[in-house]
Amino acid sequence: MLNRNIETFLCCDASFEEADTVLFGAPFDCTTSYRPGTRFGSAAIRHESYGLESYSPYQDRDLLDALVFDSGDLELPFGSPERALADIEERASLILQAGKRPFLLGGEHLVTLGAVRAAVKRFPDLHIVHFDAHADLRSEYLGVSLSHACVLRRCWELVGDGRIFQFGIRSGDREEFRWGASHVKTSRFSFEGLEETLRSLAGLPVYFTVDLDVLDPSVFPGTGTPEPGGVSFDELRRAATLVCRSANVVACDVNELSPPYDPSGNSTAAACKIVREMLLALLPEQA
Repeated sequence: MLNRNIETFLCCDASFEEADTVLFGAPFDCTTSYRPGTRFGSAAIRHESYGLESYSPYQDRDLLDALVFDSGDLELPFGSPERALADIEERASLILQAGKRPFLLGGEHLVTLGAVRAAVKRFPDLHIVHFDAHADLRSEYLGVSLSHACVLRRCWELVGDGRIFQFGIRSGDREEFRWGASHVKTSRFSFEGLEETLRSLAGLPVYFTVDLDVLDPSVFPGTGTPEPGGVSFDELRRAATLVCRSANVVACDVNELSPPYDPSGNSTAAACKIVREMLLALLPEQA
């Protein structure tokens, strides 16, 4: 049993018992390799969501009709990635054991590993759909294996070959791309092949992870590792909506908003809207 957070994302104020999806934040950026600040992302998304309407004209759906519970941010130990991951896994496991969908708000991308650890225990045939500018497939970064630069490599160790599908990737070292060619399926620079991938995953449990730096920094400068050459907001919106509507998404996350690097608030607004559209797309189809 969890208590509702005092400040919720938009109108996500259902009770834990009645909710289908449960939001929780992981304000953690201990392993950020370039510019820190993503620890402020989840709280900013929640706070600035009040600038959005609950209704989406894109989908003709309204969050007022959704059953979403917002359990707030975890209090994570910044000095210990493993402890933080354990706390994230514990929260995600609690939500999954209650038959609900965890929706994690980061935080740096390493936080995904905690939720994936929980999801793969409940769904051993778990597959991962990954939107990102970076491959995140390094074996280690500066001698550290628990890094946001290594998160998908650690996830691969849990799910194995052929179960990770990456889109939008445009950055990584040579070894990452060479290793990835044999172990994961990567669509560079765009979402090309997404529909075909989703057809192949029909009925299978999917973890969907969105690193917001998949967006071009001209659209989304508020991130710790901006990478020019990214997708547009509307391309991301359409792709994320497609995944949430078409796949059996058992858990998901949105990560890598760093509000200090965009004082205009535009990046936070974009993150809020992506979260809204994903929540709405996860609603069951009406009869």
